[in-house]
Amino acid sequence: MPADRTTALIKGAWAGVLFGTAAIFIRLLSNMDSLSIALGRVVIASSAIAIMLLVAKPRVQANALRELGRFVIALGMLIGMHILLFVSAVKDTSILNATVLVNTTPIFAMIFSCAILRTRPSTTSVLGASMAFTGMLALTFTETSLGLVGNLRGDIEATAAAVLEGLYLNIGKGVRRRIPALVAMLPIYITATALVIGATSMSGRGIVIPIESSVLLPLLGLGLLPTAIGHTLYFSSLSDLKSFQTATLAMIEPIMASLLGLFIFGEVPSVMFVFGAAMILLGIFLVISK
Repeated sequence: MPADRTTALIKGAWAGVLFGTAAIFIRLLSNMDSLSIALGRVVIASSAIAIMLLVAKPRVQANALRELGRFVIALGMLIGMHILLFVSAVKDTSILNATVLVNTTPIFAMIFSCAILRTRPSTTSVLGASMAFTGMLALTFTETSLGLVGNLRGDIEATAAAVLEGLYLNIGKGVRRRIPALVAMLPIYITATALVIGATSMSGRGIVIPIESSVLLPLLGLGLLPTAIGHTLYFSSLSDLKSFQTATLAMIEPIMASLLGLFIFGEVPSVMFVFGAAMILLGIFLVISK
């Protein structure tokens, strides 16, 4: 396997691992409303990436940024709308529905990859994506006995969030080929932050700056690990992976979240967890294999 592809696979896998910490941090922020969490998350991520740029000092391709500027702004708007839609979905439907539907991203990424990049996924990739999604369903249903019962509006919002992320990955692949991940992520997150601030203002809620350590520390963790670092690795892996391969690697998230729940909160997963985790890992293997 080429070294660049191996590196991209490692980045995508680590992104999935770091995404799994998000559920833990959000649980620790139970006293904070969803819109404030989303705003704090993107503000912290933008600040962290700016600091990383100052330290790393990567070469900035000014010409590429000028040529692809409109696509970078579009990516920021897409990820900002994705965050807002998912936050709204969690409010308008059950967490189960929101989790299941937003994890249809690999399917939409595959569809957009065919339509935009003219990439034809193999039968093995389609089978792998289906298996990974089935495994994710198994993991999700072990957490609740409610079943898929929710509000239609919230279900549509969660599905739309998955569609936007699938589109984001396919547009992002072209940008990533010409611009380093860190360089691209700063304007992407600044745009997303502006969008979330606008949505917060339109909601009529004031912007609250947390100062209590019980709120500030989990919010910093949420903004740094899954958002600033995890999402940058996620975006960076697009250099040598297809969009739907990157999206499928992110499905490591529920496995990691369950394992962290075991060690931090003592929540012992059921036998179904083993089946679901095995299905996800086998599905990921099929999708990323050539």
